[in-house]
Amino acid sequence: MRNTFGQLFTLTTFGESHGAAIGGVVDGMPAGIEIDMEFIQSELNRRRPGQSRVTTARNEADEVELLSGVFEGKTTGCPIGFVVRNQNQHSQDYENLRTLFRPSHSDFTYYNKYGTRDHRGGGRSSARITISRVVGGALAKLALKQLGISVQAYTSQVGHIALERDYHLYDLSKTETNVMRCPDSEKAKEMEELVMQVKAEGDTIGGVITCVVKGCPVGLGEPEFGKLHAQLGSAMLSINAVKGFEYGEGFEGVTQRGSEQNDVFVSCRDTTTEATDEAGEDSKKITTLTNHSGGIQGGISNGQDIYFRVAFKPVATLLREQNTVDLEGNVTTFTAKGRHDPCVLPRAVPVVEAMAAMTILDSFLAQKTCLI
Repeated sequence: MRNTFGQLFTLTTFGESHGAAIGGVVDGMPAGIEIDMEFIQSELNRRRPGQSRVTTARNEADEVELLSGVFEGKTTGCPIGFVVRNQNQHSQDYENLRTLFRPSHSDFTYYNKYGTRDHRGGGRSSARITISRVVGGALAKLALKQLGISVQAYTSQVGHIALERDYHLYDLSKTETNVMRCPDSEKAKEMEELVMQVKAEGDTIGGVITCVVKGCPVGLGEPEFGKLHAQLGSAMLSINAVKGFEYGEGFEGVTQRGSEQNDVFVSCRDTTTEATDEAGEDSKKITTLTNHSGGIQGGISNGQDIYFRVAFKPVATLLREQNTVDLEGNVTTFTAKGRHDPCVLPRAVPVVEAMAAMTILDSFLAQKTCLI
């Protein structure tokens, strides 16, 4: 089982939903980065359960403890070990699932691959495992901050309720002002009402998260099998419940012609945009009039904003009766118990940011190694 993410900046995770703890080891973190524990905890608080009526009622503080790799408030360059204790498991809620395969869950595939599975909350396949990703992402964000790179995600669609695709139309600083983590307060209310309606029916619903990376220099990514958008896509598709990834204009762009899609190069002297890059002086003098490419051309960042969209399916656990089969293939029915999210989007926003931050930092470190 592969449990490590990244090449130079790596995150190795461990733990199960109803085990003693969730944790991990971050390696490759640059030395001398000031560690802001309040910031790291605030990122976990954005992901934690029980934060609003549109999330699961599981009550976990999700307090992180750093075990190594930090001395006098700064990183040492050594591996950073961390742990978050599980304290509010209701394992008995899952006893009726011990011999059943839940529809659209990993129960069937895990059992057939390994010959065993942890039926308590999904075990290793639970979305609770994303705690480790958020901690790793918070550390990556602290390093990226010193480079002037920011990562901002937000809920852009729930069910049929969607924002305009152009992120420039919104004040992304308002994302954290509502429980849906949507920068449009009116749309956020509509989304929340829809989620509550779905929850009352014992059902679930999916949506889309948009993410924007600003300040990324020119030159990140490899031209063949390590394309930056492929790295980002792989990172996003590794998140629980993700079903799709697109960057730039994505699928919408197929209806246009090349003359409409091409990002024309111009001199910065002719625009108000400043292109910044450490790779070469010439690139500082050149920018593009548009950014249909989503900040990546030929698999390599071009200095423009990187933006992409991630599609999440409806949560598979429904609080209503469903048909299924048991381990022997016998047809049966069941009704899930316990505490579950009717919509994963609000809590997935920090997870998307975390995976993007780790991907960008990993690629940045690879580029620096290439230039040495």
